[in-house]
Amino acid sequence: MQVSKSVAAMQHLAERWRRQGVRIGFVPTMGYLHAGHLSLMRRARREAGGGGKVVVSIYVNPTQFGPKEDFSRYPRDLKRDLKLCRAAGVDAVFAPPDGQMYHAGTVGRDSTCVVEEELSQRMEGAARPGHFRGVTTVVAKLFNIVRPDVAVFGAKDYQQETVVRRMVRDLYFPVKIVVAPTVREPDGLAMSSRNTRLKGELRAQAVALWRAILRAQAVVRQSTAPVPAKRLRAEVEKLIDREPVARLDYVEFFEPETLLPVTGVRRGTHMALAAWVGKTRLIDNARL
Repeated sequence: MQVSKSVAAMQHLAERWRRQGVRIGFVPTMGYLHAGHLSLMRRARREAGGGGKVVVSIYVNPTQFGPKEDFSRYPRDLKRDLKLCRAAGVDAVFAPPDGQMYHAGTVGRDSTCVVEEELSQRMEGAARPGHFRGVTTVVAKLFNIVRPDVAVFGAKDYQQETVVRRMVRDLYFPVKIVVAPTVREPDGLAMSSRNTRLKGELRAQAVALWRAILRAQAVVRQSTAPVPAKRLRAEVEKLIDREPVARLDYVEFFEPETLLPVTGVRRGTHMALAAWVGKTRLIDNARL
């Protein structure tokens, strides 16, 4: 497995593979890898096909974190991550420092950025101003560095993947976007690097997000008519509020392609929610 920390080295490797006619499957991550990430690597291997290569990026991008968010506390362990990538059969890891991804001393101040202005306005975009500007900018950079034929994302970050697909469409990136299913713990909690900060009772209460999804799915499944979104939102809020240290940030019901909110929730409507469990913010989503 090759490990590159410079943009030039990664671009050189990617260009050599492309000249050889090798397909590149790419998994962008912020590290502290878990079983969900490993499932994305397996999917990238299948998408790359026989003789293809799989590249994983490990980079905690500062520009997608707000000034009061958990950038400094985000879990990091590059040595552990590289070991997992080797065991997974990854061909190359791109693990750049900030000075490679942003010109030295300009993190957050580069004069060129990528902004999606429609799908990114609600939910995570409203709760975390500037977040998607950081996401689309860094993903565009990574696509230009790794030159993938296919990039694999996890469905847990549903709005992010929708925004990235729109960016790829609008800017004609020659990249196929694949969204793989969310991988969950046995009790239903969506796997996340942030879960490592949940200990004891905090971990037990975090399952409230999954229970809220199950409740919404059951209500919609049992109803013969659209369920008022206002009523379903109140039920979800009540479920979250039962947990002493949990606090709902938002819950939205929307059309899966446009992300436009609906007033009546029916089968096929998508649901997304974010909640604080102690000092850790978690997100989840599902099709109802």
